[in-house]
Amino acid sequence: MNKGKALIELFLRHKQNDLQHRYITNSHIEPLLNNLPGTFKVDQIGSSVENRSIYSVKIGHGPKKVLMWSQMHGNESTTTKALFDMFQSISKGDLNSIIDNFQLLIIPILNPDGAFAYSRHNANDIDLNRDAINQSEPEMQALMRAYHDFKPDFCFNLHGQRTIFSAGNYKKPATLSFLAPAQDEACSLTETRKTAMSIIVAIQGVLQEFIPGQIGIYDDSFNLNCVGDTFQSHNVPTILFEAGHYENDYSREEVRKFMYIAILIALFKIEDFELIPGSFEDYTEIPQNQKLFNDIVLRDARLEENGDLFDIVFQYEEVLRNNFVQFIPIIEKIKSSTTQFGHNDIDCKGKLVVGTNKEKLHTGYQEKAVYLNNELFSLIPDKS
Repeated sequence: MNKGKALIELFLRHKQNDLQHRYITNSHIEPLLNNLPGTFKVDQIGSSVENRSIYSVKIGHGPKKVLMWSQMHGNESTTTKALFDMFQSISKGDLNSIIDNFQLLIIPILNPDGAFAYSRHNANDIDLNRDAINQSEPEMQALMRAYHDFKPDFCFNLHGQRTIFSAGNYKKPATLSFLAPAQDEACSLTETRKTAMSIIVAIQGVLQEFIPGQIGIYDDSFNLNCVGDTFQSHNVPTILFEAGHYENDYSREEVRKFMYIAILIALFKIEDFELIPGSFEDYTEIPQNQKLFNDIVLRDARLEENGDLFDIVFQYEEVLRNNFVQFIPIIEKIKSSTTQFGHNDIDCKGKLVVGTNKEKLHTGYQEKAVYLNNELFSLIPDKS
């Protein structure tokens, strides 16, 4: 069995089913942290603006040190789920090489206030990934203390991205995206970046079997306020991981599987650079992310009887209601023709499309359905 299929089998065997969907907070992970076996060392390494605990998990006794952090942006929880899937696999004894070869220091939720509010920012409305220089926020101070005390050899910066991204100029969603951040204004191809690039190429090589053409690279413009750029500038190979969209997977339960594989392949590559294929030269062949998708596109629709044809473009707004993330479709634009792709792309063939009260549609329309030729058409994703 090849490595990718073996890891999928491992994931299915050890998936942490207590973590589901998009809303993941301290209250979800604390019981799991308390139940980790003694081989895991759990500590509180700081407190948030609103005095929520920031936890770290330390695993392994090997020579190679890797620091990982997730939910720096509180509403980006897919990587947190993948980390707890990995914890399950390690605790069941199926990843002993990681215990033997690594020391992993993992911060599952760096921004617990943002996680609670389902917000990108912290409680002071600060984007923590723009606070690496000022270090004004207690969450960033906790990360920096962990970084300086642990002295990692590698860093994994774990995030989630919106559904708007394509992998290059194709009708392929960027299901996972990566970046070997620049470490100077010139975006120099340093040995540190080459190492990070080689790891990304190794990940891409395995995942192409499962999500062909659905892996992208972020733009590498240098910004020292970003944590990854700062750590890379310290000559510590740092990789940005971004969990994106997969077909009909708004809950990101499929994407967590691919992220689980990505994290483990990255570790295997670090474990033995020669054994796991991946050359930095191939990094430039991975397509750059483009913003070519919207959630729904209704093509060639009429807004009124015998009227002109339009493309109606919807984007979901993620709204936390009753501790559950709902996807609210909103008309972003109405154009005679759009070049955007739709994750749900419908040819209306000139049919009349109106609102639930039979009103004419307009930009900003916000409802769960429309009428398509007098038939109610749901705009809510199937597996939300």
